[in-house]
Amino acid sequence: MLAIGFLYYLQFSSSDLVYVDSSSVLNQYQGMLDARRTYQGKTNTWKANIDTLASEVQRSIKKYEKEVTVMSEKERKLSQELIRSKQKQLADFQRAINEKAAQEDAEMTARVIKQVNAYLKKYGEKHNYKIIFAATEYGNIAYAKDGIDVTEEIINGLNEEYYGK
Repeated sequence: MLAIGFLYYLQFSSSDLVYVDSSSVLNQYQGMLDARRTYQGKTNTWKANIDTLASEVQRSIKKYEKEVTVMSEKERKLSQELIRSKQKQLADFQRAINEKAAQEDAEMTARVIKQVNAYLKKYGEKHNYKIIFAATEYGNIAYAKDGIDVTEEIINGLNEEYYGK
């Protein structure tokens, strides 16, 4: 029995097992920071377009409220239809933008995670690790001996690779 335990120890010694703090990697990897900045620029543009359309709808409503007393029945109905049409366009546009934003966010995150995973694979092979665990903010690793957290090395290596050094 002792021999089996010793063989197990040799097979999975602590130098073969390391972990990274995945949220730190994603929050400090320049590739993710740049991707988020690009995404934020897009969302700002989309928000500005939505705000423009919303302002247009509000102007139409205010104009209608101001002029409703002097309008004929036909003009009132046409104005109401126009306002409903603009409100529908705004709602449709908001829905489309929300879908596009969610899709782009998912694609961006998937691209970055693919880069990180590829780097982790190369890193693990280079250092002859059997396993690299990923710790999350939800606490998948309750305890780890000092020296097996390679998060900083991973972040530095990813950023060097990202900058082409």
